[in-house]
Amino acid sequence: MKTLVTGATGFLGSAIVRELLKDGRAVRVLARAGTDTGNIDGLSVEIANGELRDRASLKNALTGCDALYHAAAYYSLWDKNKRLIYDINVEGTRNILAAALDLNLKKVVYTSTVGCIGLNPDGSPGNEDTPLDPATLSNDYKKSKYQAELVAREFHQKGLPVVIVNPSTPIGPRDIKPTPTGKIIVDFLNRKMPAYLDTGLNLIDVADCARGHILAEAKGVPGERYILGNRNMSLKEILLTLEDITGLKAPSVQMPYWVAYTAGWVCETLSNHLTGSPPAVPLAGVKMAKYFMYFDASKAVRELGLPQNPVENALKEAVQWFRDHALAAPAR
Repeated sequence: MKTLVTGATGFLGSAIVRELLKDGRAVRVLARAGTDTGNIDGLSVEIANGELRDRASLKNALTGCDALYHAAAYYSLWDKNKRLIYDINVEGTRNILAAALDLNLKKVVYTSTVGCIGLNPDGSPGNEDTPLDPATLSNDYKKSKYQAELVAREFHQKGLPVVIVNPSTPIGPRDIKPTPTGKIIVDFLNRKMPAYLDTGLNLIDVADCARGHILAEAKGVPGERYILGNRNMSLKEILLTLEDITGLKAPSVQMPYWVAYTAGWVCETLSNHLTGSPPAVPLAGVKMAKYFMYFDASKAVRELGLPQNPVENALKEAVQWFRDHALAAPAR
């Protein structure tokens, strides 16, 4: 069986590739010409050049494959060209799922996000059935991923055997960009975090999250979705855990939300109308931090066997990787 993985050069996608190779699977990856392949260099994979907006390249990449892991997405909290986010995340998903349907693939795993899962008003963890409040779709990335999940459901109705997984916040090595959560760790290590917001996330080891994708292919019910998460932690708790790991002092000052919102609004206004470069404080990130993103992954644990390894170990691996790759100051 040959499997195509999109987004394979990124953080989560490269972890999925590694888990597939552990299982002895033949892996082909979709990559744009000129893409940095550092995350998969040295791995026994076949590279198919193409991109999500080029339908012909997608059909060529999928030909001869039995399964598809569509993990690619344009993950950005700000972009001058907002249309690009929708072209890649929504229309790109439509393009590749249409090709998968034409070629009668046996199984498709689509990587969504917990941003498409509802949050309970009382702050208790949301699950796959929690209704979504549109107000929580606070930026173009989350809106585009919500629309893309609807596209995946549409293709399931057309007969494509697609299983939807909703990762929470993966952490670990090879967070190459880094992701917004990875940037929290980098800023902590580089002593660029004087204060913190009162918010929270659900963390999962990126290797466990990747294994959850493979379990979803093997055991998931097409048309269903599964939260791939583990531990709910406040941002303060995450920072104190990083303090224990590194010996560096966690910030003790809690920033009022209105201060962060004002800073985000000013930075984004300057980016949109003056500099054209990413804002120092993305307003979208501040809006996301208004909510405690706590989730219940028990369905995936129960039905798929999703691993729940300690997130402390994943945080340690992330710290070491960022230091080894000069994204963060070395240990003192």
